This record gives sequence, C-alpha cells and structure tokens, in this order.
Amino acid sequence: MKARALWLLSLPLLLSGCFNEPEKQETQSDDARIRVAMLQPPRSGLTPLSDDAFKLSRWQTAETLVNLDPLGEAQPGLATRWQQLDERRWRFELRDNVQFHDGSKLTAETVVRSLTAATHAAPKPRILDGVTLEINADGEHAVVITSATPDPLIPQRLSSPQLAILAAKAYGANGVVNPIGNGSGPFVLSKVEGTSSATLNRFDHYWGGKARASGIDVSFVPDGAARAAALRTDSAELVEAVPVSQAALLKPEQIHEVPMPRTNTLYLNNRQGVFRDPALRAAVRDAINRQQLVDNVYEKRADIAQGLLGPALPWAAQLRQPVANPTAAVKPTGQEITLATFSDRAELPEVAVYLAQQLTAAGFTVKQVVREYAHIEADALAGKFDAFILSRATVLDSGDPVAYMYSDFACKGSFNIAQLCQPAIDEALQRAAAIPAGEERRKAIMAAENLILASDAAIPMLHERVIQGETPALRNAERDPRERRLIGLQTHLEP
Repeated sequence: MKARALWLLSLPLLLSGCFNEPEKQETQSDDARIRVAMLQPPRSGLTPLSDDAFKLSRWQTAETLVNLDPLGEAQPGLATRWQQLDERRWRFELRDNVQFHDGSKLTAETVVRSLTAATHAAPKPRILDGVTLEINADGEHAVVITSATPDPLIPQRLSSPQLAILAAKAYGANGVVNPIGNGSGPFVLSKVEGTSSATLNRFDHYWGGKARASGIDVSFVPDGAARAAALRTDSAELVEAVPVSQAALLKPEQIHEVPMPRTNTLYLNNRQGVFRDPALRAAVRDAINRQQLVDNVYEKRADIAQGLLGPALPWAAQLRQPVANPTAAVKPTGQEITLATFSDRAELPEVAVYLAQQLTAAGFTVKQVVREYAHIEADALAGKFDAFILSRATVLDSGDPVAYMYSDFACKGSFNIAQLCQPAIDEALQRAAAIPAGEERRKAIMAAENLILASDAAIPMLHERVIQGETPALRNAERDPRERRLIGLQTHLEP
C-alpha cells in the first residue's frame, strides 16, 4: 500500500419529456483506489464555469440536471423529469434526497444559484454563448427556466458539465466557484495540488449507491510519452489521450480506441482566390487520398470520413444520403494555392505535407503555411488562405451538431473559415435548429450536411479517435466519445 500511496511521486510532472428513473445501483465496496494520468492540468482552478468542468464530470464529482445518451437524447440527472410549458419556458422537477458532499441538500434554491452564476459569468460558459436564460424556483423541488427566444434544446444545454450544480458554499465573492467538497457525485474532490495532482474519495451517501472504487488519485501529465510510460510501468491504471506514436509501445490489451466527434476537414476559400471556382474545389475533392492520411499519419487509428459527422454520432451514417449531383471537376493547370494549418495538434503539419503532395500531383502549385494556432486563427477567419486544415469538434456542449454547422457554414457564422454563404444552407440550418431533439431533427441535420458537402467548401478527410490506456485489471472504465465520463460507479480494479 505504501508504494501505491507514493505513486504520484514516480510520475513525471510534465423536449418535453418524462422518463423512467434509472435503477439505483447497489454495488459492492472495493478497497482499491484508481490512479489516473490525465493530459491537461486545470487551467482555471477547476471552476465548473470553464473547460475544467469536463474534469469534474470525468471524475464523477459534479453533476448536472440532465445527462445525454449515445444518440444525444436528454436523460435524467439531478432532474428526474421535465416538460415544456410554452415555446420559451421549461419546468424541471428535481430528484429527492440528493445530498451534496458538504452535507447540504439539493433544492430549487441551489439550482437557481448555480445556473444563475453561470449566466452571469464572464466569459460565459460556451453552452450559453448567445443564449439568455432566467432561472426561477417553482416550490422546493422544481425550477422554471425561461429562454429569451424559443430554444428546443434547453434540456440538452443543461447537460453541459459547465452547468453543474454545486452546494451553496461553492459560490464565493467576485464569481469565484470552489468545487472542492461541494459536488454531489459518487466521488468527493478532497484535495487539489495546483497543476500536478488531485485526490478524490468515495462518497458513501451518493443517491445512486456506493462506487466500487474507494477513490481516485489523479496526476496531470502533459507529456504524452510520460503518460504512456505510466501505464507501462504500472504507475497508473487509467491513462487518457495516449498519443498515436506511443500506442505501439503498449500491449494490445492496454489500448482502447474511442471514436471522437472530431473531424479533420479541409476548408476551401469560396469568396476569393482559386477556389471561387466550384470545379476547382471539386478537383481538390477528387484528389484527396484519405486512406494515405489514415495509414501514414494516424497509423490506421482513425476513420475515413464519409461526411462531416463521424462514427461518434452513430445515427449519422444511417441517415446520410449521397450528394445527388456532385460538381464535375476540371483538371488544374498549375494554379497557385496556399495551404495552411497549425502546429498545436501534432498530426496536422504532417497531414499538410501529404495533402500538398496529393494536390501537386493533381496539378496545383502548393505553398504551405504552418503556425501556432494563436498566430494563425485570425488570418484563417479573414480568408487569407486558399485552403485550411482544421481538426474540428462537430458537436459542442449540447451534444448537437447544429451549432457547429451554423458557426462554420452559415453566412453569418462566427467560424466560417470557408467564407461560405449559400441561402439554401442557411435555410436548412435554421429549419434544423427549430425542430425539437429527436429523429426529425437528426434528419434535418443530415439534409443540411448534404448541402454543405455538395458545395465542396469543406472536404471531410477523417474522423479522429482518442486512445485510452487501461491496465488489464481495470474493469468498467467509461469510454465516452464526448469525453464527459471516465470513471463510473462500476469502475474498479480486480484483485
């Protein structure tokens, strides 16, 4: 046990709905703690109003009113049921007998405090970008949430880890939020050592039953080789984001690949330059050898893209229709193009090298530009490149791709690198956005994707996977494409 206690020192510090209740899980108690090596250290003191919220969610220490199933449908969390009162108001009923880690109880007042703090945060959580909400108690055990404009995705929004509900004492002056000892999940966050480690212990009064593991010991290890070494040397049982280059050094039984809602896409400038010509955009479409990229850059640990939305959204392939009348390509005759990307994601410069070779072979003259993302984003958004390679998350915090599609492909989209503006695409996206979550909304999303693909403004190349490392003794670790879950009630080590 002493060796296990000292493990950190050995690591380099580098809708309208009403749903059935989930069954309360009575689980056995195991003594073993789980050692986890994570990629990124906290950036904002683990406040749930930042991207650090996803760590709190992955550790199962902070919870939200709503959860999402694999289809992106809303399921009960701290709220057990909800209904839409009118086009702008939703009522959520709260779960009984939820106890926070500090001993206080979940009430409507607690929910109002947490969600109101999120709406007043500066900057706002991503899920509330452009969204105005008012939250009011409706008795002791329900809240009414009112949006400034009709929003059919309110339940899905509330699933964002950035809208976690914490105990009252978590909220201090000047917008400071302290999650230590203030969550409601099966594990209590008890200690954080800056950007090096965190300690969580089992919460024996969790409403869903006791977790099997007695605790979680987290080390933040930014260096990918060091994270993989932690698994090889038995210094960690669970490692997130093992680099592709390190996967071959691990045993096959230690490697688990999870499809990501992230697509490596080539954006072509529609507004100016060579690719104003649809036939030349089509020439790029036809020239790309996706298999070469998957095999050589990603060492076969990625999926060839058939569309913008990949296997992390299991419904997309079933609903996708081929583009009816794809634009015919013309043969390039030496047109000069600038192909750009950024160096922050290690694979992208290598993707650029292969793409440059493929496009040169097709008849283009290619100049490459590679910079750090912070130094290239403004030029990309301003349309200063002919082509731009981007690894892009296709579902944001609501689990729904409409926000991504609008920002990237609508005339007024805030992230429209392709400089695309087609009224038919805007209309399709607006139509999808107005439909409640479910099968009809998914069909409308795929209709919009079809129009985007037909424009050849964005050419999807491959869908990325995340490699999760697990010791063979670890059982029931969460393998979540949305990266919201890592350890659950049933996660444990076999003796």
